[in-house]
Amino acid sequence: MGKALSLISKLHESGSRFIVESLKANGIMDFSPSHGDILAALYTKNRITMKEISSQIHRTKATVSVLVNKLEKTGFVKREKSTEDNRVTYIVLTEKGENFREIFNQISKDLNDMLYKNLSDTEALALDLLLEKMLKG
Repeated sequence: MGKALSLISKLHESGSRFIVESLKANGIMDFSPSHGDILAALYTKNRITMKEISSQIHRTKATVSVLVNKLEKTGFVKREKSTEDNRVTYIVLTEKGENFREIFNQISKDLNDMLYKNLSDTEALALDLLLEKMLKG
């Protein structure tokens, strides 16, 4: 009992290494694994607020702001003011961010294949459900 956190940490390290190596193999040096959650959110919804991103990826607004700033600086995203409400700023993909979608999807698929390779579909589903249950605390 109590090995879950240690095992999850090792999986996280392994996954992060895999992502960094895959990004380098695709010539992407200005990106880190922590940016992936933001791009995943944008790939499902093309225009999203910082608050929505924060809620969706379970990170503080301050953390999301730092990550978005880096993605903006490296040209993956840009900020757009809402035409309906001037107080609202949306984060949207740039052409570079949109062009990265195919690489992102392939790395995500390869990562999942690596992580779940020794599990049946039933085991993989059960693992996901159990981890989600643990997160809800």
